[in-house]
This record gives sequence, C-alpha cells and structure tokens, in this order.
Amino acid sequence: MPRKFVAIAIFILITAGFSIAADSGEEKAAVAAAEKWVALVDAGKYADSWKEASEYFKSAVDQGQWEQSIQSARKPLGKIILRKVKSKTYQSTLPGAPDGEYVIIQFETSFQHKKSAIETVTPMLDKDGQWRVSGYYIK
Repeated sequence: MPRKFVAIAIFILITAGFSIAADSGEEKAAVAAAEKWVALVDAGKYADSWKEASEYFKSAVDQGQWEQSIQSARKPLGKIILRKVKSKTYQSTLPGAPDGEYVIIQFETSFQHKKSAIETVTPMLDKDGQWRVSGYYIK
C-alpha cells in the first residue's frame, strides 16, 4: 500500500510539473502581449492600441469610442514612471465574455500624477492563436 501511494504521489507531482510549465509558457506569452499593448497606450498611440486589441475587444467598442475614453482616463495620469506585474491568473471563463483562454494580469503602476495605481489587463488567445488584449481597467 505505501508503494502505491508513493507511485500516485510521484505521478501527481510529474503531472503538476507539466501543467505548471505549460501554464507559465502561456502566461509569459500573455504578459508579453499585454506589455507590448500598454506601451502603445503609454505612448498615446490609442488608435494603434485599438487595432492591436482582440477581435472581441474591437467588437465591443468602436475605435472612436475607445480613443476618446482611453485619452480621458490616461492623459490626466501623466507619464508612466514604473510598471511591474503584481499577479497573473489563467482563466477559461470570465463573466460577460465568451469561453476561451484568458490571463488576467494586474500591474502595480506609478504615473507622474498618480503614484499608486493597479492596471488590470486581460489578454485572450485570439482566433488566430495570438494573445491580444480583450480588456483594460485602471484603479
């Protein structure tokens, strides 16, 4: 009986190891996509950020609405001083969104006029297999 328990424990550890490795690869790709996308927003390239967003994002908000809302949200904050990943969570379902592959990333961010903010950026795996941002929120 102890040998069976040990064999099961080893199998679980091996399986968990493969799962963690796969998830971290997906999470790394999602974080890279999110960082590239927020760099566009940081640079004031709001039209480009809309064009680089997921199909889901673009179907939810038209480009003009996006440009107006992101400019009014970001411009008062000033230039970015520091951004670092606080957390990242893989999800396959999100409220109000179609089932799929998502990574909810929270960044601790400091802006010129707001020293402490949390940016939540949610990339999703788009239909073409590329990670693209499907949601953005600043608190």
